[in-house]
Amino acid sequence: MRRYLAIWFRHLKTDWMTRCKPELKDVPFVMAAPEHGRMVIKAANVAAQEKGIDVDMVVADCRAVLPSLQVLDDKPGLAEKLLNNLAEWCLRYTPVVATHMPDSLLLDISGCAHLWGGEKAYLRDIVTKLRGFGYDARAAIADTIGAAWAVCHYGTVSPIVAHDQQEEAILPLPPAALRLEATTLERLDKLGLYRIADFITMPRKALRRRFGENLLTRLNQALGHEFEALNPIQPAEPYMERLPSLEPIRTASGIEIALKRLLETLCRRLAKEEKGLRRSIFKCYRIDGLVQQIEIGTSSPSRNVMHLFKLFELKIVNIAPALGIEVFTLEASIIEDISPTQDALWNFTEGSNGAAIGELLDRIAGKLGAHSTHRYLPDEHYWPERSMKLAASLSEKPQTGWKVDFPRPIHLLPQPEAIEVSVPMPDYPPMLFIYKGELHNISKADGPERIEQEWWLQQGLYRDYYCVEDDQGARYWLFRSGSYEHGNAQWFIHGFFA
Repeated sequence: MRRYLAIWFRHLKTDWMTRCKPELKDVPFVMAAPEHGRMVIKAANVAAQEKGIDVDMVVADCRAVLPSLQVLDDKPGLAEKLLNNLAEWCLRYTPVVATHMPDSLLLDISGCAHLWGGEKAYLRDIVTKLRGFGYDARAAIADTIGAAWAVCHYGTVSPIVAHDQQEEAILPLPPAALRLEATTLERLDKLGLYRIADFITMPRKALRRRFGENLLTRLNQALGHEFEALNPIQPAEPYMERLPSLEPIRTASGIEIALKRLLETLCRRLAKEEKGLRRSIFKCYRIDGLVQQIEIGTSSPSRNVMHLFKLFELKIVNIAPALGIEVFTLEASIIEDISPTQDALWNFTEGSNGAAIGELLDRIAGKLGAHSTHRYLPDEHYWPERSMKLAASLSEKPQTGWKVDFPRPIHLLPQPEAIEVSVPMPDYPPMLFIYKGELHNISKADGPERIEQEWWLQQGLYRDYYCVEDDQGARYWLFRSGSYEHGNAQWFIHGFFA
C-alpha cells in the first residue's frame, strides 16, 4: 500500500523574506511585480492579510488604505527555487520528493514512516522542523496524492487519513480541493455545488458533459481509481568517490594506491562535466570507528591526477592507520568550471607555463600553508597602499594597468610610518631624516610626485612623494603630507627601493 504526504507552505515567499529580514516579522509587507503597467501584489504576509491586503491587489490601492505598508520587489522564480531547496532538504525523510507549484511538496513515504515510530511521529517531526525554520507549514498523509493534497490545504480534522478512507476524508471539502481550474470552480459555485459530496454521486456522463474530463480525472485520482505519478526531483550528486578495501590497509603505499584510484575516478567525472576542483578532502575510515582526513586546495580549477596526488602526498604522513583503514572517500568540496581549451595546457604546448606556475604554487602552499603565497593586481585607486588588491586566483585578469610613469619601491609599507626630517626650505626634499632612531643623510633626491586621494572616499591632505638616496647608497620613498604654508606638514616613509 502506497502512502503519500503533502506539505503546504501557506506563506512561502513572505516567510522566506522574514527569515532574511527579521525586522519585518510583525510589519505588514507585500512582494509585488509590475503587471500591465501597475505594481500588483504577488505575496502578502499575515500582518498584511489581517488588514485586508492580499494577492492580485494593486499596490497603489493598498497603500491608500494602509500608508505604512512595506512593498518589496517580487523575485522571478523565487517560489520554484525555494521549493527545490526544501524538496532537497526533505530527501532525508524519503528518496521520492516532488514539487507542486506554487507552494507545495509531494512525498512518497511508502515504507519510511516506521523509521520514525509511525506516521504520526513522522509527520510531526517534519512539520515541527519546517516551522522551526520559520515556515508556516501544513501537512497531511493519505493513500493518494490527490487526497493528501486536498486534506493538507482544506482539511479541518485529522491530517492523517486512514487506509482506504480517502473518500470519507474529501467529501466535506470544497471543489477547490480537487485542484480544478478556475472556470470549473466558478461553474460549480453557480450551481450551488459547494462541497465534493454534492456532486460525487452524480452520473459521470453528466459531470463530463458539464465540467469536462479534468474534473473526473482529479476525482478518480483523489479516490485512488486512477494512478497519478510523481515527478521527483533529481538532486545533483555530490562530487565524491568511495573505495572499500577487502582487508584493512595499514601501510602508506596502500593509502597511496587507494588515493590514486579515487583521484582517477573523480577526475574522469570532472573531465566529462568540464569542471575542475579547487578544494578536496580525502577521508580514511578506520576499523576502530575513527576518521582520518587530509585536505588540499588549488590556486585554479584542476583535474590533473598527478598534480593533485603530489599535493596529497605531502600530507599522507599525517594519516595514522592504527589497526587499519577499511573505507576511503575522496570529495571535491569546491568545484569550478574549466574550459576544454584549458585541458590542453596541462602538458607541453606553449601556454603550459601558466599551468606549471599554478602547480608550483599549489606545491608551495601545500608545504608552507595556503597563505604563504600571494598574487596582486592593480586596483583603481590613487593612494599607493590602495592601488593594489589580492587576486582571487591565478587566472584572474587585471581590470586596469600598473602605473609605470613614476618609480615605485619594491617594498611598500602597509601603512606609512612617521619620520623626523630637516628641510632647507618649504617644498624642497629633506636634507636628512631619522627613521627608527637611525640618522640618514640624503645625497640625492628626485621629485616631488603629488598624489591625492579620491574625494568621494575620504577627505584629507595631499601627498608629495620623493625618491631619495642616502650617503650609504640606500634608496627610500618619502612623502610630505600637507604643506608648511598651512602649518600641517608631516613627513612619512612609505617604501624601500632595491
